[in-house]
Amino acid sequence: MRMLHTMLRVGDLERSLSFYTDVLGMQLLRRKDYASGRFTLAFLGYGDERDHTVLELTHNWDTEHYDLGDGYGHIALGVQDIHATCSGIAERGGRLVRAPGPMKHGSTVIAFLEDPDGYKVELIELASRSTAA
Repeated sequence: MRMLHTMLRVGDLERSLSFYTDVLGMQLLRRKDYASGRFTLAFLGYGDERDHTVLELTHNWDTEHYDLGDGYGHIALGVQDIHATCSGIAERGGRLVRAPGPMKHGSTVIAFLEDPDGYKVELIELASRSTAA
């Protein structure tokens, strides 16, 4: 088995596509409208679905907002230089909600941002992760 994708429901597909492509640098891999079901699926990622886990955005045409509840955690992305990555994200309009720094009770360097629907995205500096237990 291998993980294929994670799905998020979004209220405004174009706004979310802009965030994940323009701010986080993902590529739109495929998109399909399902008119009879009144929804669209869009798959994004950093590489082809045959080799990489991707993100599925589901837009139900008649729903503009979702209550995220308290069970959702975050999506995590590994980065080489967290400070440069966070600077670039901020310059492209991304909203950082936790500045880069060591995680609580550990040494892995992390930061958090929010997507337009309020989903959290964690950035993990890969070099600090490899030295943390």
